Amino acid sequence: MIIRTRLAAGVCALLAALTAGLAFPAGAAAGEPTGQDAPKVDLVLDVSGSMRARDIDGRSRMAAAKQAFNEVLDATPEEVELGIRTLGANYPGDDRKTGCKDTAQLYPVGPLDRTEAKTAVATLTPTGWTPIGPALLKAAGDLDGGDGSKRIVLISDGEDTCAPLDPCEVAREIAAKGIGLTIDTLGLVPTAKLSRQLSCIAEATGGTYTSVEHQDELTDRVNQLVDRAADPVVTPVATQGAGRCAGAPTLKSGLYTDREEFGQQRFYRVDVRPGQELRASVSVAADRAVNPGYGVLMRAVTSKGREIVRGEAAGNGRTDVISTGLRYPKAESDDEDAPAETVCLAVSHSFSAASGVKATPGLPLELTVDVVDAPSQANDVAAFGLGRGWWLLGVLILTGFLAGLVWGWLSRWRVAVWRTN
Repeated sequence: MIIRTRLAAGVCALLAALTAGLAFPAGAAAGEPTGQDAPKVDLVLDVSGSMRARDIDGRSRMAAAKQAFNEVLDATPEEVELGIRTLGANYPGDDRKTGCKDTAQLYPVGPLDRTEAKTAVATLTPTGWTPIGPALLKAAGDLDGGDGSKRIVLISDGEDTCAPLDPCEVAREIAAKGIGLTIDTLGLVPTAKLSRQLSCIAEATGGTYTSVEHQDELTDRVNQLVDRAADPVVTPVATQGAGRCAGAPTLKSGLYTDREEFGQQRFYRVDVRPGQELRASVSVAADRAVNPGYGVLMRAVTSKGREIVRGEAAGNGRTDVISTGLRYPKAESDDEDAPAETVCLAVSHSFSAASGVKATPGLPLELTVDVVDAPSQANDVAAFGLGRGWWLLGVLILTGFLAGLVWGWLSRWRVAVWRTN
């Protein structure tokens, strides 16, 4: 257990280095930022009737949002393509069906004309409903295309009024598409129910939720999120594991994302040549309510199903993400033309859905794969195959046998001395 704990810690440290870009090769690989496309941000603003409330530093919520947007537009980095979408800005009536379609693109995502964008914001007046789910679906479409970072910043003062199109489910569906889109949410003077809903939306895509009650908090937070979009990021590559090793996708070094349903097992293939070492880790996130007590298991197996090594971790409900990792060094070969070994990574978890929680789409899974030159003289458990149980068992048996012989000889010697005395 101690060895596994130390191994997991070492793998986590390695993965942190990989994420920082210290261990990937110079050429572009899966999950590595290429810098070809500009980062995109879509600001989604709630313009429903409740935005008339005057409880943000003595001003209306709408006035505070307008001022924040003007300051953010002035500070937006040149390389960021920014757009603005509204919800509840146009229909003042009582027809729910019409009100739940009330979302519009106020300013298209693209190179920013600050004057034009500010003019558009100035025209906004608190009007109608709060169709958060439909607005998120449209905003995801606004950001479609390209491989740069994509971020939605949702600002709302009330929970969605268009159920059963649950905005949490919408966010999970967006995340399940594997397009690398993050949703950050801000609640203006939020209630407990609004905080739960906005937190759920953000967590589904790896975003953040912030409660806002003052003008400067709103401006500073939106600025931070827009600036964050311009930071270099590693975007996971969407993949889809198979139910069997034979049909699994072959992965190269990189960062990948997938979805795994409750009770499901996913397989991925990695080719490892003699003299190389496979280093892999997996993280599974609970983006919805789950029962306490769960774990994640990652196994490296041969194409014939024999287990080589495993990594596992358990949780008790105090964290929403659980991770584990493994390493497998393949010995050098005297044959320069020796073929690569196909190693199958089998990933499973023991999360279970809480009562009333939908099982689909599956929980988000992030997989890191790195195939590197193995150390010439490994000085840890990896040198013994990292869990090839029969090797370790043989060493233990031999050690026990020798210890027994020595102990038996000492015991007989002591008895002989005692009898003599």
